[in-house]
Formats: sequence, C-alpha cells, structure tokens
Amino acid sequence: MLFEHAGAHSLNHIILGAIFEDYGIDAVKVKKMAQHQSRRSGSDDRYLRSLRHVSTSIYGFAFSAILIAIQMTRCLLLALFTAALLSAQTPGAFMPWVYFPQNCAKCHGSPDVPRAPSQSSLRALTPEAIYAAITTGSMSGQSAGLSDENKRSLAEYIAERRLGIAAMGDVKKMSNLCESKPKFDDLSRQAWNGYGLDAENTRYQTTAGGGIARSEIPKLKLKWAFGFPGVSQVWGQPSVVSGTVFIGVDTGYVYAIDAKTGCVHWSFLADTGVRTAPRIDVLPNKRAVAWFGDLKANAYAVDASTGALIWKTNLDPHVRARITAAPAYFENRLYFPVSSTEEVSPPPPLYLCCTFRGSVAALDAESGRKVWQTYTIAEAPHPAPKDAKNLQPWGPAGGAVWGAPVIDRRKRTLYIATGDAYTEPAPATTDAVMALDLKSGKVLWSMQDLPNDAWIVGCPSPDNANCPKQMGPDFDFGAATILANLPGGKRVLLAGQKSGIIWAHDPDARGVLLWKTGVSRSKADPRGEIVWGGAADTTNVYYGLTSGGVVAVRVTDGTKVWLTPINGSGKLPGTPGAVTAIPGAVFSGGLDGVIRALSPEDGSVVWEYDTARASPTVNGIPGKGGSLGAPGPVIAGGMLFVNSGYVGVVSGMPGNLLLAFAPE
Repeated sequence: MLFEHAGAHSLNHIILGAIFEDYGIDAVKVKKMAQHQSRRSGSDDRYLRSLRHVSTSIYGFAFSAILIAIQMTRCLLLALFTAALLSAQTPGAFMPWVYFPQNCAKCHGSPDVPRAPSQSSLRALTPEAIYAAITTGSMSGQSAGLSDENKRSLAEYIAERRLGIAAMGDVKKMSNLCESKPKFDDLSRQAWNGYGLDAENTRYQTTAGGGIARSEIPKLKLKWAFGFPGVSQVWGQPSVVSGTVFIGVDTGYVYAIDAKTGCVHWSFLADTGVRTAPRIDVLPNKRAVAWFGDLKANAYAVDASTGALIWKTNLDPHVRARITAAPAYFENRLYFPVSSTEEVSPPPPLYLCCTFRGSVAALDAESGRKVWQTYTIAEAPHPAPKDAKNLQPWGPAGGAVWGAPVIDRRKRTLYIATGDAYTEPAPATTDAVMALDLKSGKVLWSMQDLPNDAWIVGCPSPDNANCPKQMGPDFDFGAATILANLPGGKRVLLAGQKSGIIWAHDPDARGVLLWKTGVSRSKADPRGEIVWGGAADTTNVYYGLTSGGVVAVRVTDGTKVWLTPINGSGKLPGTPGAVTAIPGAVFSGGLDGVIRALSPEDGSVVWEYDTARASPTVNGIPGKGGSLGAPGPVIAGGMLFVNSGYVGVVSGMPGNLLLAFAPE
C-alpha cells in the first residue's frame, strides 16, 4: 500500500527519498553515509553515483523488487538501502534485518524457548534498553562478536526508533514553555478535531469555525514557526482544540502548542512514530483527553492539559501492525483502524507470508478496554499448502485499514475502506468499502470495488514463495471515506482509490454503487494517484493527485468540474496530500513545499506560499521546511496550520516545521 509518485524524478532521487518513509532518517545523514561508503571503496564518485549500486542483486531480487521494498517499509527501508549500498562495495556488511531472524529469532519467537520474549514483545522496548541488554546486559554474550556500531543498528532495528531521541525532543530543552496549562471549556468553538474535522470526514471548515473569510485568503501571512528536534518528517496532521494545537512527529513525540503564540505546553514520547491526527474530547468525568496511535499499533490516551499518560492499549501484537489513521470518537467510545506493512516483508526463508488482517477496534474511552475488534477478513490465517521448497506459507491476509473511519450517527454505523490482499485468492472484503455496526462491530455490508488484487513486494519472482500467482495492481484504498449530503436528503459515501477512480456508494442502500469517475492525469500504477484524502463541500469533492494537480468532481453524479495541473514550481511535482476546503478556497500542499489555495469554482490559484525554506522558530530549534505530503492543512480560529517536511517514498524534501498563518 501507499506507493506514492512524485513525477519524473531520476531513479536515484526516488531511491534516496524512499529511505525515509516511516523511519525519520535525516536526508543529510543518509547523504553522508553514502559519501562515506564511496570514500571507503576508494571511489571518487559522488554519493548519488554510489546509490546506483543498489541494482546489485540481493536474495535473488531483481532491482525493481528492491526498489519497491525500499519504498514500502519502515526499519527495512534503512536496512535494504544500507545492504544494497554496502554489498556492492564492502562485502560482509552488517544487515540487522537478516541478522535478527538468522540469530536472535532462534530463541526470540521460538516455542522451544518460551522464556525468551518474542519480537513483538521486544518492539515495546526502547532502543536504549535493547542496546544496554546486548552491550552490558543479559544478551552481551550472544552479541559479543558485533561491533558497537552494529549493536546500535540492531537496537534501532528492533525498537524501530533511533537512539537518543528521548532526550533530544523533550520540551524542557525548548526556550518557549507556556506559562499556564491549556483549558478545555468549549471544544467545538473554532476547532479542527481529528483527521476529517467532523464525523463525516468532509474536511470542510465553515467560516464560523475557520475564522477566515474568502476576502482574507490572499492576505494570509506567516505568524510563527515551530521547529521539531531531530525530525525529518512532520507526519501527523494537527488537531486544534480550545486554542491548543496537538501534533505528532516521526520521532514518536506528541506536542501541545499554543495556537496563537506557538509556546509549547508539553511533550509526550510514544513508543515509536506517530502519524495519526490526535482526537481530543472531555470525558464524563470532566477530564480532557487526547487520543492517538503509533506505528507499533499502540493506542494512547494522555491528559490534554499535562500530557500525562492515562492508558496505553496495543491493538495488534503482529510485528508488522501499525496505526496510521486517526481514531473516531462517539458516545465515549474510540474507533481505531489498524494497518500493516506485512506485504513488504522480505522473501522466504526470512519471512513466511502472510498472517496480518486489517481491523477496527472499539475501545472504552476512559479505560482503553477493548469492547470489540472486527477484522476486515473474517477467516483467520492458517497454514497453506507447502511450496516446492517445503516452506510453509500462510493466509488469508491483507485488508489493512489506512484511513480514518466515518461515523454515521443517523444509522449508528461506521464506514471504512480497505487495502489490498497479501495472499490469493483475494478476499471479497479487500479493496472494499465496508459498514460496521457501532455497538457490536458486526459487518453490515461490504462492497468490493476491485476484485483479485493480491499483491506482495518483489513479485512476480520465481525465487519468492510469498508471491501470488496472479498479481493484482495494488490499487487499494489509502484515503479515508467521506459521507456527503445530496439535495433532497440523499447521501453519498465517497472513496478515492489509488487507481485514480472516485467511487460513490449509497450508504442507505447497503452500499450500492451510484457512480464512479476516473481522474488520473496519467496511467495509474502501484504508487497511486489518489493516496491521502479529499474534502467535500455541498457541491463538489476535491482530491489532490500524485501526478500533480487538484481535481473537483460533482458529488451528485461524478461529473468532473475542473482539474488544475500543478507542476511543482520547477521543483518536485506532485500533490498527493489530503486537501482541505473552506468557503472560497481549497487548500492543497505540494511536494515542492508550496501550500496553495485554489478557487472552488474554477480551480484557479488565489494564494500560495513556499514553505521549503529555513525559518526562525519560536522555540529556538533550527527549522527548515520541505515537502508537503500526507497530512492536510488545518484551519481553525482564524489561522491556517501547515506541516512542512515530508519525504515518504516520493523523494520529497525533509523538514521539521509547523507553520501558522493568519490574515494580516
């Protein structure tokens, strides 16, 4: 899932950009690593030339398979890149994702050694704890043959976080601590709460809620910038509630920042990176709480005033499970989707695929207790027939849920869109729109928009037993669904697909298809044309396109109203991020770092600002903007908030800024 495309970049830049997805590695750090390895080999080639050695075959993969694998996983990204680079120049290079299954997994995860923690359990540890264990602790003997550099690499691989991040990102080291705690008297007043703003995920902010009139849009000016320490990607979309901005970043830190001044209230460090938009609400006990998820599939509740942890619940112990979508909140319950990166696991015998199923978990908001969990694939994974090499594959698997759910309060129903299958035959609930009962989690109906989409990285390949025999196109749903109102009391459930097709289903007729419209500027491929999310007003639905542009489609019948090409201001083309609408403007961020406001009537650009630049910050952290990727802009209380810094797998520009704009 989530192959993004930034246009016609050089292959080297795509490879370099792919390294950072879900890992938070600084671009400068990777560049220095490549330069260092080039010097070690005695070559005077520049660092980009050294990247060409990625074409060296690893484990029988073709180069295209390696590139896809690099583009798709978190810790594996760095390992694959390092392995490919070093295998061409320094034979015998340390590769932690190979070392662990060949050495550590003989005990950790083996039923014959029940006292040894599984890899899933080890993921819950900090890299510092793992490093201590293999350096001076109980595992020092087993790792005696490793260099200190290799031990650090292994600890970071297992924990999925860099060493030293905990100390680096703490607000106690910042110069602009707020003098008072935030208060939460009226959560609905001029707020943007969660991913889609409302229960329907429309991402449409009214003038009353946004506080920015149509005439003020051309007058928007930068008011302050906040720099995040050690960050390469500002992953999480902000939420703005009661004058406080809540935001998560790739290091695992979540921050609470004053919306008007940029002073910082508190920071909280999750177990790993946080991509979800936080959800904030006041419980019946009058306590204001912020909820979010991380890339180890942990759901968190923290005190919105202090950042103190209230509870943490793991929603899936699968080693590839993660939470990428913001939770929905309704009547003291939270609804968390669960996704994964299992489809990009290494080939056998390092990994036998596949055992993950996407799901939605309902949690009690006060305690974190799991009320129900519904899997998108009803059948549990089980051993499949052994292959020609006597290896044991598993299935069925797939159906990850990447986007935030819609809450239909009228029907007391939850809507999601699902990802592709990892095994064949592809279950009928993959690449589908599904309806679940809010109370019980029962599947009410499911409509599959694309059958037979079983996809695994590095396939087809005769050497990879994980490969489906009939490969699908990897056109799953990454964007959240949108519930939009039509004239006459009718409604439509909208789903934008990586294929570049917008699907419209009737939520009041068990999901029957009303219309579908293709909007791709070019032939879609597994990198996806519609990836992160759209916005809908009373007339149109709007989506950003990975090929570069924004499109408006009429919600009543799917007619294309306009399409504005955006070619990247001479930098990087592509506008894959979620878009946001207000009366008078549709806001879209580009991989070139430019945030643009387009007219909803004709798509003309009415305002823009280039964020890809160095900027003074209110908290004293050196700051520089970069590409605008997955998270969409947020508007609340007379201000526009924009994340700047996104690499992903589109060779975007790293950055570490949150920017706040207001009319002058």
